[in-house]
Amino acid sequence: MADLTTDFIGIRSPNPFWLASAPPTDKEYNVRRAFAAGWGGVVWKTLGEEGPPVVNVNGPRYGAVYGADRRLLGLNNIELITDRPLEVNLREIKAVKRDFPDRAMIVSIMVPCEEAAWKAILPRVEATGADGIELNFGCPHGMSERGMGSAVGQVPEYVEMVARWCKKHTRMPVIVKLTPNITDVRHSARAAVKGGADAVSLINTINSITSVDLDDMAPEPTIDGKGTHGGYCGPAVKPIALHMVADIARDPECGNIPISGIGGVTTWRDAAEFLALGAGTVQVCTAAMTYGFGIIKEMTQGLSDWMDAKGYVSPMEVSGRAVPNVTDWQRLNLEYVTKARIDPDLCIKCGRCYAACEDTSHQAIAVSPDRTFSVIDAECVACNLCVDVCPVEGCITMERLAPGTIDPRTGREVRAEPADWTTHPNNPSVKVAAE
Repeated sequence: MADLTTDFIGIRSPNPFWLASAPPTDKEYNVRRAFAAGWGGVVWKTLGEEGPPVVNVNGPRYGAVYGADRRLLGLNNIELITDRPLEVNLREIKAVKRDFPDRAMIVSIMVPCEEAAWKAILPRVEATGADGIELNFGCPHGMSERGMGSAVGQVPEYVEMVARWCKKHTRMPVIVKLTPNITDVRHSARAAVKGGADAVSLINTINSITSVDLDDMAPEPTIDGKGTHGGYCGPAVKPIALHMVADIARDPECGNIPISGIGGVTTWRDAAEFLALGAGTVQVCTAAMTYGFGIIKEMTQGLSDWMDAKGYVSPMEVSGRAVPNVTDWQRLNLEYVTKARIDPDLCIKCGRCYAACEDTSHQAIAVSPDRTFSVIDAECVACNLCVDVCPVEGCITMERLAPGTIDPRTGREVRAEPADWTTHPNNPSVKVAAE
């Protein structure tokens, strides 16, 4: 059987599923329940400096985006960091870590961008027995407007500076949580590496306004007639998160820095995809807020079953497997030619493929008087749109043309591969098309 035990920058946990720093990790009661349910680790909700606690709104804190079946696709969160006293949080962290020594306990921190502020809080966190810290450089609202969160994460020089302060003033591993609200996340990741960070985590939430109340004419959630931008999370952000994780994993200047992947992890498959693109652990928030802590059982069982079926014995064997196959557009094999194929036995004659191709693509699907749909190979560019809009899984597939055959669309002979293949710079066993 697969062993899900994970060693991430020296921090061991029974599985790679950690709860992200968020409302589910706000207090001892929550975290104990999470560990009892089977979560491998938590990142405690972000702590601030000593003094008057942060004040959160006493009204709606979340906006939502739904799918057609009211499945929650995304949450827009305007909650700030913990509004509970620092001393209370520290006491609870120590108590939970004492009782669950085998679980990863990471503490998220956000204090002003001053060395003295970080120097003051780090020993107190270290005294709890926590396994590591996560520097919250991603919060896109509220705290950012106070010169913290993404206001720091968007400036690589600040990322490097604060990471260096933390490495100087604590023995705990330092994870830098990166903001996606930036043009190129690699710049911040490289800065974290230069500052000596042990790992990065990403993505934090994305700046968003999810909806507008058209009666009150205010963004939602609405507080006394006003609304504000918040942090967007949930399944809808997963594609963005995967892209950014892969960007860092394949960037030579990031030096293979360990990555904790965050963003829309809802199933074991989501987790496996993050692992394949270079993550060592995954952090979960919206799924737990939607379905409760018990979802961890489905996640761990599903990942274990899949690893057994594939012959992987540990998450580390999965981590990074797909990275060599992430390439730049100009390195794709342009000699690879496919055509759509429609299975008449599975087709329900809904006509979605025809409508999509006829109106918005390449007019490559024909329809007969009895509503039998077929592909016109001379027009098909293999864009895959018909596959994506078809409501019947497996009804439409893409079939590769064999080398040596003639492509009806171009009249050219299909070749097996470009004449100028080269090896991938980070994995000589993988071939890619040369520039």
